[in-house]
Amino acid sequence: MNFKEITDGIYYVGVNDRTTALFESLWPLPTGVTYNSYLVKGSEKLALIDGVAIAECEKLRENIASQIGAKAPDYLIINHMEPDHSGALNVIRSFFPDITIVGNAKTLEMVRGFYGITENVMKVADGDSLELGGMTLTFRLTPMVHWPETMMTYVSERNTLFSGDAFGCFGALTGGIVDSETDIEPFIPEIYRYYSNIVGKYGVFVQKALSKLSTLKLEYICSTHGPVWHEQIPMVSGLYDRMSRYEAEDGVVIVYGSMYGNTEAMAEVIASRLAENGVKKIRMHDASRSHLSYILADIFRFRGLVIGAPTYSNTLYPPVEALVQAIKTREVKNRIISTFGSYTWAPQAVKRINTLLEEGKNVSADITSVEARQAPDASVMEGCKTLADEMARRLADK
Repeated sequence: MNFKEITDGIYYVGVNDRTTALFESLWPLPTGVTYNSYLVKGSEKLALIDGVAIAECEKLRENIASQIGAKAPDYLIINHMEPDHSGALNVIRSFFPDITIVGNAKTLEMVRGFYGITENVMKVADGDSLELGGMTLTFRLTPMVHWPETMMTYVSERNTLFSGDAFGCFGALTGGIVDSETDIEPFIPEIYRYYSNIVGKYGVFVQKALSKLSTLKLEYICSTHGPVWHEQIPMVSGLYDRMSRYEAEDGVVIVYGSMYGNTEAMAEVIASRLAENGVKKIRMHDASRSHLSYILADIFRFRGLVIGAPTYSNTLYPPVEALVQAIKTREVKNRIISTFGSYTWAPQAVKRINTLLEEGKNVSADITSVEARQAPDASVMEGCKTLADEMARRLADK
């Protein structure tokens, strides 16, 4: 890793993880993930900002030693308690027995609950500061982004924000650490995927956090996952702002399940007709093959959503049911939605999709559904074209 001084007195000591296959045992990591940790050096004290997963604790110790030698950090600041950051907590304490753990009240409750630690801790509240000597750590509580204890730490002397999981993304670093020294293009889709998979339910709380941070001058955002943001702060903060308001760019996501090709044939007609109407950004997902992680990322990115499935055991085809439940969980809104499907003798799939959507918060199908009995005939395919025409028209209406 390119361990380096990000700005005067602030150092990156995080680790790459290229071996874990699934984040939270759910979300694919084809290019890995980082667990970012940082050192802030004052003239009097030294703070370690955030930890790493327990499997990476020895790497963290080596990285810290590469910057400060045999010295020990005085403080460990915990912005977020999820175990991919706090998992090495007891090991860090064994490395540095005198280190003081700093967190808010909810953080320290979790420190006790996860790790049984009650001693040598310091409780901080919103707006509190900790002086290191020429470096001031100010704590901003940002609950539910995306756990109730989450907070951020700001160093005013360096205009640097340690943002916890906010502004993070999947993907291990490829040599460079700050965005100005690496190719950020591979990380942009991973911002969408990380937000939609992990943070997506909590848009209202992300908006509150952004409002709280709006008065801060920011030259660096140091998240716990992904690159350090410097030149691209407007881009990444803009994406988080739009996604947390459930705003999206024009385009259509078509997600379908199909056992024997009939529902797939309807999806193909819808996609072709959308293209005839001038819609260029069309993303198609077979729910049985595309991982939910990537489907959700596209749903958070694009305004149009078309969901199709066959009836299965008198209810909804399971991969599509899982998708619609995930949409409900994330309280997705501000989308133009339509549904379609097929059945042999029991017309349940489309009904079930629509019911689940209506149970969600501010989500419903607002373009007439199309359904085929057995194989789709010419009239059904015309219905699919009409659905696509209406979707294209609605996308064009701003």
